[in-house]
Amino acid sequence: MAQSERERRQAAQARLQAAGITPPKKGGPSRGLVLGGVVLAVALLAGLYTAWQNQRGEDVEPTYAVARDGAVVTAGDPAAPVKVDVYEDYLCPACAQFERLYGGEITGALNEGRAVVRYHTIAILDDRSNPPGYSTRAGNAALCAVDAGIYPAYHSRLYTDQPREGAAGRTVEELAALGSELGATGDFTGCVTAQGQTQAVTDATNAAAADPVAAPGGRLATPTVVVNGATVDLNDSGWLSNAIG
Repeated sequence: MAQSERERRQAAQARLQAAGITPPKKGGPSRGLVLGGVVLAVALLAGLYTAWQNQRGEDVEPTYAVARDGAVVTAGDPAAPVKVDVYEDYLCPACAQFERLYGGEITGALNEGRAVVRYHTIAILDDRSNPPGYSTRAGNAALCAVDAGIYPAYHSRLYTDQPREGAAGRTVEELAALGSELGATGDFTGCVTAQGQTQAVTDATNAAAADPVAAPGGRLATPTVVVNGATVDLNDSGWLSNAIG
C-alpha cells in the first residue's frame, strides 16, 4: 500500500532523529546550514588574520635610526627597554623566512622605541654559493648600506631577492647597482667594490662563534635571536610581542 505524504514525512523525521539530527523547524534554517555558516565565518576570519600577518611588514615604513660598529648594525634607540640581537647570514633561507614573518613587527617596535635590534652580520655559508663567498660579499654591501642611508631597504631586498644555495648570487657590480636603485648616498659603489668591510664580517663571525649565548656548545646557527640576554625559541611566534608587552 502506498504511503501517504504525512507518513513519508514522519518516517523521514524518524530516520533523522535516529541519526542524532534534529529536524529543522518549518521556515527555519537547517542545522547543517547554520554549522556550515559558522565554520565558513571562522575560516574567513582566520584567513584574513593570516593575510594581515603576512602583509603587515609591507605597510610599516622604517623611521628608526641606524648606526654600526664594525659588522654590528644597531637599529632603533639604544636606550629602548628590549634589547634584541639577531645573528644573520644573507644566504641563509631561514633568515629570509624570519624576515618575512617578523620584519614588519620588528620595524613597528623599532619605530615606536620599544626595542633596539643589533644585527650581527656574519658569514657561515660562504661555501654554499658557487663560486664561494656570497655571504661575505652581501654582508659587506649591507654594511656599506648603513653609511649610504639605505640599510632598512637594502637589508630587506637582500632577503626578498635571496639567491638559492649553490647559485653564484649577486656580483659586486649587481650589489652596487641595487644600492643605486634604492637611493644610496655617498660613495656606496666605491664601498661595495672595495669590499673593505669583509674583515669586519669575518671578525663578527668569529666573535659570534665564541659567544656561549649565540653559539651554545660552539655551534653557531642562523638565524639566532637573543632577547635581553636569553636565546629565543623561534617556534614561539609571540617571542617579540611577549618581550615588549
